[in-house]
Amino acid sequence: MQSIYEIWNLWVSQHPLIQTLASAGLVLFFSYVANFIVKKIILRAFYRILKQVSHEHAEDFGVAKRLANIVPAIIIAHGIQFVPNLPNALVSVVKNVASGFIVLTIALAVGATLNFANMLYNKRKDAHLKPIKGYIQLVKIAVYAIATILIIATLIDRSPLILLSGLGAMAAVLMLIFQDTLLSLVASVQISSGDMIRVGDWIEMPQQNADGDVIDIALHTIKIQNWDKTISSVPIKSFINSSFKNWRGMQESGGRRIKRSVLIDQQSIHFLTADEIEHLKKFKLMYGYFDSKIDELNVWNERYLSAKAGETVDSRRMTNIGTFRAYVERYLRNHPGVHQNMTLIVRQLSPTPEGLPLEIYCFTNTTAWVAYEGIQSDIFDHLLAIAPEFGLRVYQTPSGGDFAALVQATSHTKAN
Repeated sequence: MQSIYEIWNLWVSQHPLIQTLASAGLVLFFSYVANFIVKKIILRAFYRILKQVSHEHAEDFGVAKRLANIVPAIIIAHGIQFVPNLPNALVSVVKNVASGFIVLTIALAVGATLNFANMLYNKRKDAHLKPIKGYIQLVKIAVYAIATILIIATLIDRSPLILLSGLGAMAAVLMLIFQDTLLSLVASVQISSGDMIRVGDWIEMPQQNADGDVIDIALHTIKIQNWDKTISSVPIKSFINSSFKNWRGMQESGGRRIKRSVLIDQQSIHFLTADEIEHLKKFKLMYGYFDSKIDELNVWNERYLSAKAGETVDSRRMTNIGTFRAYVERYLRNHPGVHQNMTLIVRQLSPTPEGLPLEIYCFTNTTAWVAYEGIQSDIFDHLLAIAPEFGLRVYQTPSGGDFAALVQATSHTKAN
């Protein structure tokens, strides 16, 4: 009497199509079960352990999930050989496609691993000083290029060395295609080695209409968020070929420069009278100035002119512009928003048709934009308002109101 197993083998041998479908179904079933076990059981346990070990690095950018796809592909690639009654060409195609899928999955997993490594690196405190995103992108390009060659070689069932041997003849074409990438790589290395740009730096590049903070440094471009909240993507090689201003030095120094002038009407400049000196002596910031200045002038006049101040026309006397300059310097020395350990100068520039520029050159004790503008405005608010106390007029180009007043005064004079 025949056993059930012998009867089954006899029946299956008489029905080859059913045998083929059953075998193929078993291969697909085992691949499905393997995929289920890996993703639903092993991966879940892996992520649970990863979260318990480190809550901060629980995300791996899908590296494990991509690698899990290799298991069913391996089962299909090897199991298809045991399916009977299949043409050799079909077996070869399925095996090559599964192998190519494995190569693609590994390449994507490597890319995800590189992204994960970049994320871990960016969590370092000094990561913005030496960003590696550009190098990560370059490695990913190389990985994907190699994967492409291996996939093509697997699909056509040829050795990858045959494809690689033909790359020598395509070198010129590849150089032409990837010239921007190569130039960007060289520029990225120069920028990184010279510490020229960091994420967070304030960059000013007028030729590219870029003025703002660097928010990203990649292989090909540097993204800058301008002060109007727009985003400028500047080719990284432009920072080597063109000039730009990096305000990092100012930010690290702790002080931002004020360099602005007050234009004084030159017709208002004169020697101080005794009454004016007595009036200005009431200024607390000028305590001690007049006594020392008068003694200095008297010594000079007696030594070189044998006279006292005012006795001769060419004697040295105090002027309202000189006294105002001394006042401005003392005012800045006592201003809480001015950095006292950096350069502080109050100087006259060359006279212009618009007046005599009295330049204030100093630094604030903060680099914050809003605070800086507030300190600068506060200083010049005071100087513009206090100038008339010294008998000085701030120059202003005549406006329509000035001409209207002049016409009205002229008409009134003629009427009288």
